[in-house]
Amino acid sequence: MENWQTVELHGGPLDGYSTVVNVADPDPGTALASPHSAYGPGGRSWYRPDESGVWRWTGDTP
Repeated sequence: MENWQTVELHGGPLDGYSTVVNVADPDPGTALASPHSAYGPGGRSWYRPDESGVWRWTGDTP
């Protein structure tokens, strides 16, 4: 499990939350269910690491 790491999310509806991600993923990013997304309950909020490694909100999807 050495490839898994807990990261803090920045921006968007899940700002300040944490999640576990695979840091070895060649195309890192995660879509998390969020009751506060632009699509309401059931929508997902996308987070990706920026160039400095901070996981930032990039938008919502249904």
